[in-house]
Amino acid sequence: MGVDQLVESITPYNIRPIATHLYVPPFAVITAIWTYIWLNNFGYEEYYELGMVGYAVIFVLLSLVLLFCHWLIAVRCFLMCSKQHDVKKSSHVCVEPTQNNGWPELVPLMRTKRDKQSKLWFEFQRVHYTWDEEYNGFQTKTLDTVKPMEFFQKSHGFESEELVKDAKYSLGDNKTEMVVPQFWEMFIERATAPFFVFQVFCVGLWCLEDMWYYSLFTLFMLMTFEATLVKQQMKNMSEIRNMGNKSYMINVLRGKKWQKIKTEELVAGDIVSIGRGGEDECVPCDLLLLRGPCIVDESMLTGESVPQMKEPIEEVEKHRIFDIDSDSRLHVIFGGTKIVQHTAPGKAADGMVKSPDGNCICYVVRTGFNTSQGKLLRTIMFGVKKATANNLETFCFILFLLIFAIAAAAYLWIKGSVDETRSKYKLFLECTLILTSVIPPELPIELSLAVNSSLMALQKLGIFCTEPFRIPFAGKVDICCFDKTGTLTTDNLVVEGVALNNDKEGMIRKAEDLPLESMQVIASCHSLVRFEDDLVGDPLEKACLSWCDWTLTKGDAVMPPKSTKGVTGIKIFHRYHFSSAMKRMTVVGGYQPSGNSETTFMVAVKGAPEVLRNMYIDLPDHYDATYTRLTRQGARVLAMGIRTLGEIRVGDVREKKREHFENDLTFAGFVVISCPLKSDTKAMIREIVDSSHVVVMITGDNPLTACHVANVLKFTKRALPTLVLDEQEEGSSWVWKSVDGTIEFPLKPQTTNKMERIAFFKSHEFCLTGSAFHYLVHHEHTFLRELILHVKVFARMAPKQKERVINELKSLGKVTLMCGDGTNDVGALKHSNVGVALLTNPYDAEKAAELEKARKVKIEEARSLVRGGATVPPRPIAPGSPPVPNASRRDAPPGARARTAPTTVSNPAQARLKSLMKELEEEEKAQVIKLGDASIAAPFTSKYTSIASICHVIKQGRCTLVTTLQMFKILALNALVSAYSLSALYLDGVKFSDTQATVQGLLLAACFLFISKSKPLKSLSRQRPLANIFNAYTLLTVTLQFIVHFSCLLYIVGLAHEADPKDGPADLEAKFTPNILNTTVYIISMALQVCTFAVNYRGRPFMESLFENKAMLYSIMFSGGAVFTLASGQAPDLMNQFELVILPEQLRNALLMCVSADLVLCYIIDRVLNFLLGDMF
Repeated sequence: MGVDQLVESITPYNIRPIATHLYVPPFAVITAIWTYIWLNNFGYEEYYELGMVGYAVIFVLLSLVLLFCHWLIAVRCFLMCSKQHDVKKSSHVCVEPTQNNGWPELVPLMRTKRDKQSKLWFEFQRVHYTWDEEYNGFQTKTLDTVKPMEFFQKSHGFESEELVKDAKYSLGDNKTEMVVPQFWEMFIERATAPFFVFQVFCVGLWCLEDMWYYSLFTLFMLMTFEATLVKQQMKNMSEIRNMGNKSYMINVLRGKKWQKIKTEELVAGDIVSIGRGGEDECVPCDLLLLRGPCIVDESMLTGESVPQMKEPIEEVEKHRIFDIDSDSRLHVIFGGTKIVQHTAPGKAADGMVKSPDGNCICYVVRTGFNTSQGKLLRTIMFGVKKATANNLETFCFILFLLIFAIAAAAYLWIKGSVDETRSKYKLFLECTLILTSVIPPELPIELSLAVNSSLMALQKLGIFCTEPFRIPFAGKVDICCFDKTGTLTTDNLVVEGVALNNDKEGMIRKAEDLPLESMQVIASCHSLVRFEDDLVGDPLEKACLSWCDWTLTKGDAVMPPKSTKGVTGIKIFHRYHFSSAMKRMTVVGGYQPSGNSETTFMVAVKGAPEVLRNMYIDLPDHYDATYTRLTRQGARVLAMGIRTLGEIRVGDVREKKREHFENDLTFAGFVVISCPLKSDTKAMIREIVDSSHVVVMITGDNPLTACHVANVLKFTKRALPTLVLDEQEEGSSWVWKSVDGTIEFPLKPQTTNKMERIAFFKSHEFCLTGSAFHYLVHHEHTFLRELILHVKVFARMAPKQKERVINELKSLGKVTLMCGDGTNDVGALKHSNVGVALLTNPYDAEKAAELEKARKVKIEEARSLVRGGATVPPRPIAPGSPPVPNASRRDAPPGARARTAPTTVSNPAQARLKSLMKELEEEEKAQVIKLGDASIAAPFTSKYTSIASICHVIKQGRCTLVTTLQMFKILALNALVSAYSLSALYLDGVKFSDTQATVQGLLLAACFLFISKSKPLKSLSRQRPLANIFNAYTLLTVTLQFIVHFSCLLYIVGLAHEADPKDGPADLEAKFTPNILNTTVYIISMALQVCTFAVNYRGRPFMESLFENKAMLYSIMFSGGAVFTLASGQAPDLMNQFELVILPEQLRNALLMCVSADLVLCYIIDRVLNFLLGDMF
């Protein structure tokens, strides 16, 4: 059990003095033993080189141990620290985060004293953890908000400065500072990463082999790549820092007086007054709205463009306990959002705070990095793993290749040691080079490029990703889960009419034909507010109000159309808002009947038909049959009820609980709303199903409506009956019922025969409701695990239940994708392997491309104007920057004439340039990435409302996965060929010159670069790619292809020996000189590498084929052409440049034939194995 959602475990430690580090004694002993053996057994003069090799090995091992201490916190803690059982005596703690929340850290324990109190705390990922004596553990100190509403309603903030200091001491202030590290700090951090250290070590070895060009070229490539990454990282961190709130002055109630303080000095528990602010003034922290309603733009937090209405708690029942999770949507204004409209609070009730400036009164509940915005910033900063493919698989694959390299190095050492005259130093160096050849220096660059290419491609499609390591998961997805409303269906709801009875003709389709009671419920029972000229609130309620043609005023009254006679408007006095737990909404309103001056009070209720069923004074006979029939047709059905109240005071309404009003209702009909499917939903779902994915719907809607939509979209098979498990009446057992109510089955199949149970699951489609799911989780969990993979529809699911469904599917080993709208699906989106939030503001990629084109035209026009003599106007002074000296003559004596500024010659070109510069500057401001691009809801945020983004994410995931697999196959084959070249051929005196090695390195780097740039195909294929490297196909194809390459090498080297026989052993110390053997081996190894790329690049069905990926095709054709030219000896000058000799004709012909045979044979092997064992159907 973890400490919280961020931290898994905390272990206290003390740092040891350097002399007592656990690695010091063993290395001291090893060094002493080696010195003794070297000096006594071998001798200093005779074996000087051997002694130095021994010391070099010890130094490398010691460096490795120290680097492991730097890389792995567990190793550092074991070797450099001593574990402490008493936290109070420890100096540091090792903090282990939960999965996907960053990496472990060893952080110092801080001790703060204030008066007689002392606080033991540490900071991890900007969150403070404080030692709690009662809890006997570390906890994040946040304000306890589990209190009755009355506590907040009557709160007057901090009475004294001492209480403010106490709160700041225990809870912290509202600072969200982000320090961007210096370039060198970040570069050093990257330069000590495992791969980089290994690569620098390899460069050192090549320098010892006199390969200076190659070494320096590789080192330059590595340094440039790392420096580019650091620059990009610094830019990203600066952008994140800019996302944080800017400090400004705010009214706060302290010591019973209103005073202005900086927003960063706010403390949880403060009372603040806040309203619509300036351009850069965002809500400073998470605030509970006490008085005065407001409309908030939450786009920078959730990505949703629709403004949200926030209601104060002044009218909420006093004794209700505040729950920050369920109440935050309606009553909490989140930090980082913007208030776009506020209403001044009315007259303050007893004990409530009065507003000093007509703004809303709020209670500060969370500050700093504990706010919702702070959590998003921390996710972006710390939650992101390095953008690479699966690191564990990479490591295992390298170990697999290392076996071959160790065998080759051992062979070289044993064979080379036979000759006593041979330099042991050179032999050791060559053996080390063989071992390091397994990991090419480009590996980390290529793996990062594969993920980053997909990241950039998604960004161009309007999909932003905050956790790049999830991209390869998208290629492995088994189950795609979808929310219904707003995801599969549009938000543009259509009111079909109101059904008063079960007759098909009984539905009233025109608002003017409605009975007065039905009209009053539709017009008044909603949470809508007017913002400027628009209505803000639930799309369903907007559709209902616009259908009945009533108008909402800013004073919370609804007015009938002017053409309606005898009907008066309704004033809304109190709302009991809709909640997913209650499944209903209630409004208390009042109206004056025509010809009467007294107000008639009424209660209007709407909600789920099954919830309102027991609230009616007289339930119609056709009630159940009517709503069941309508929901089976795919409509969304809400029951309506109305009741006229007797004499009651407005003040009394707020005192009473909602249950007081929700009874003795008169049935007012069913309002029937249809949710049209999005235009491309059907086509996209078909593509996802056809690409071998299971599709599931998880919705909060009615089960029959959900089943209808699932049937239309072919989530369920029409030939099979759909069984629904819904809540039963008290006393009756749980049974499955078909959608049309004709079939019934017991909850669990009676048979214990496994095959019969599977047959039952396969012969039906299943729909689970929230109540049924809850029952199965708590009472029939084993059966649920057996059933859940066959359930296609989950209906009436609460947000927490959606999350549980995802976790159940993941626990069965399924890679899940969740697609929702980013508000009530946050938990499910966060817990799925791939979560995609669809935003409601449609993003038009074509329009964006047009704007970019227009921008380029403007830049070109501006340049031509400057070339024509126009001068670039100075940029306007930024707000907050120091004023321009002598900008005015305030210090001049009275009566002095104003100094006239020199005027520039005005001409049309200058005026045009000025307007162009202004337009470009405004566009630049608009283009800065905002928090709304990356939603707090999910790792992937799509600016499209269409589920086409799901297909894009899966395509890029598959592309990344296949690219990685291809890279490993190519790397493995190249490593095995080079291991042989460096061992067996080294003993024959074969060496590559510096130039040859550099050209070969360039060729490899170019080919890998073009592989990583592969683009996915326009449609998803039925085949799914292999999920990991370790499978029969990959291992067999690599082994068999290596055998073919190895045979070619042996055969050609044999022919080269015959063409140029040598007397005596080869001189390994000699300077490089071109010869037939070297030329043959260099050309054949280059040719084999080109063959490896050509054979193992397999584009379709997941990405562009070799002929479509033009850059890759031209690269292979150019490399192949160069190899053919060198082999045929057509270009003598080029041969001299490459330090090669012209081959005899017989050897040349054999070489070309051998390479051709190798290419054809490897291609056949790979494709046959892929067909039999791989992902080719």
